[in-house]
Amino acid sequence: MLRILIFRGALVALPFVVWFIWRAWARRTGREMGATPYAWLFAAGALLLGISLMGTALFHKDNQGDRYVPGEVIAGGAVSKGHFEPRAPK
Repeated sequence: MLRILIFRGALVALPFVVWFIWRAWARRTGREMGATPYAWLFAAGALLLGISLMGTALFHKDNQGDRYVPGEVIAGGAVSKGHFEPRAPK
């Protein structure tokens, strides 16, 4: 879950990173820059986040129709992971 949150946070931050890198390059080449367009950068980050969420909803395999097998305590006190198994056709 943390990996997903970090990825989504990086998508929101991407427009800001690109803007500030471009601004630094432009200033080094002598071009005068105006104010930072924070509203546009937030909107671009929100758009990337929305596209990511829609892509997840469209392409992520769901487990509806599968049977959940819960984790069990095995020998030595270890716990096996729970998992999904496909249901047998009726």
